[in-house]
Amino acid sequence: MATCAAIDTAASARDELFRSPACLEDLGVSETLVGDLFLKHAYKTGNCTLGSIANALRLTVDIVESVFRQLKAQQFVEVRGMHGDDFAFVLSQAGKTAAIERLQISRYTGPVPVPLAQYETAVRFQVARTRLNRARLDQAYQDLSLPSGLLSQLGPALVAQKSMFLYGPSGTGKSSLAERVLRIYNDRIAVPMAVEVEGNIISVFDSAVHRPVGVQRAEDDPRWAFCQRPSIIVGGELVPEMLELQREPDSGQFIAPLHMKANNGIFVIDDFGRQLIAPRDLLNRWIVPLDRRTDYLTMSGAKFAIPFEVFVVFSTNLDPAQLADEAFLRRIPNKILVDSLSENLFDDVVGKRLASTGWRSESGAAEHLRNVCQERGGALRGCYPRDLFQIVQSIAEFEERSPALTKADVNRAAELYFGKTQACAE
Repeated sequence: MATCAAIDTAASARDELFRSPACLEDLGVSETLVGDLFLKHAYKTGNCTLGSIANALRLTVDIVESVFRQLKAQQFVEVRGMHGDDFAFVLSQAGKTAAIERLQISRYTGPVPVPLAQYETAVRFQVARTRLNRARLDQAYQDLSLPSGLLSQLGPALVAQKSMFLYGPSGTGKSSLAERVLRIYNDRIAVPMAVEVEGNIISVFDSAVHRPVGVQRAEDDPRWAFCQRPSIIVGGELVPEMLELQREPDSGQFIAPLHMKANNGIFVIDDFGRQLIAPRDLLNRWIVPLDRRTDYLTMSGAKFAIPFEVFVVFSTNLDPAQLADEAFLRRIPNKILVDSLSENLFDDVVGKRLASTGWRSESGAAEHLRNVCQERGGALRGCYPRDLFQIVQSIAEFEERSPALTKADVNRAAELYFGKTQACAE
């Protein structure tokens, strides 16, 4: 009963937080900003209706109509007739002049933003509180062949929702582990289309990161998109600018940094230590956010705080002790070694790969693949079956035949993958 009551209370709080505003004053941003966005969108569109403006600004028609009447009183709009039950209108010359002036300041014409205070409340409210046990973790990673001890370490780290290091030799599956963390969540979060800070607008929603799920209810604030928890993976392309606000030169609007887009989700830094940004510079940039769950961004010379509710995963084939000092490592309490595979697990990976491809397998070819990888690659790494299967596939396509796992093709693939041995080269 207590659990049900808690769920009902949380659902009620969520409904209240994301309830559609009843009037212009409930938006939490200035009426001037809303009017400016109305004018700019109408100027770019030409012939408009209240419905088209409402869709573009993600407002209810009632709120748009109240703005429309204010602008009409200022003689900024001219009604051209009715489109069903809706007004059809254009901007007057005075309205066009006002719109051009606003566009010179900022060319942003997207949805009306939510205020920074509401955004912070929403992010804190939506911190992941998943219930995770061994059965659920096994299900999330069922397509991978992993040592039992590895999952025993990974489980508590995910329950704690603290940032972690996945480290070990390259090709052992660290990236695959990190990518699948998102599977432990089965809820959705609200992501704002944009956030307002001191009259400036920051675009947050990114269709490449945020994937809407479920149905948007009539009572929900349309300025929020309800999505699965985000997951952002970056590798060597990460540069310091990606962690700061970026202002687009053409539009003048601000774009949220990557970790702001990843709030309430996962941020994976793959191949950590191989980025253009020095590892210690990145760690120093995030030492306070990881500890206090708050980050500070700079806009027009002024600093402001945003929530940092991100599950950060550092994946590296370097020793964490070589990348960070003791003070930083304390703030990442989970350090999990992802090592090479045993022979049994390696054979299991090959078996799963065969099952997924449906290939014919020559007798003894799977064992031969393992032996070749041990001889040529040393330790058995989880990437070997995937990579060698891809090469065998290419060989078969080139020779216009069906792919199969044969000892001959394994040898050819291994020669391409590992290179010729010294003896063969001579």
